[in-house]
Amino acid sequence: MWVLWLIIIFVLTVLEVSTVNLVSVWFIASALGSLICSFFIDSFYLQFAIFVCLGLVLMLITRPILIKKMVKKPEETNARRVIGMKALVTEDIKKNMVGEVKVDGKRWSAISKEEFKSGDYVIVEAIEGVKLVVRKDE
Repeated sequence: MWVLWLIIIFVLTVLEVSTVNLVSVWFIASALGSLICSFFIDSFYLQFAIFVCLGLVLMLITRPILIKKMVKKPEETNARRVIGMKALVTEDIKKNMVGEVKVDGKRWSAISKEEFKSGDYVIVEAIEGVKLVVRKDE
């Protein structure tokens, strides 16, 4: 029976290598456990039960941990520091239309739900894509 477990390990390894996601890594480990058990236990049904149970236990315990480790966090940039800063309107901003502001020595495209004339001061609320969302300076 040990040859069958070697074939299963090989097939699952090929499957795992051919995919990007973690698909069968737990069952490769459980097949290895069943391979070792096949030298001591003659019953295929017991070996198969060990394969399934060990695979499920490994998956339930380790998958959440691995997913947390593998998920990439978005890279923070210095652009967020302008949120909350006072900006000078350099090009008129019409309601829901793109204008331009100068903040922290740099010019940015800006949008707002209000209208602002060149020379007004506004506060940066958020960044949406490459545009600043601004509001009236109070």
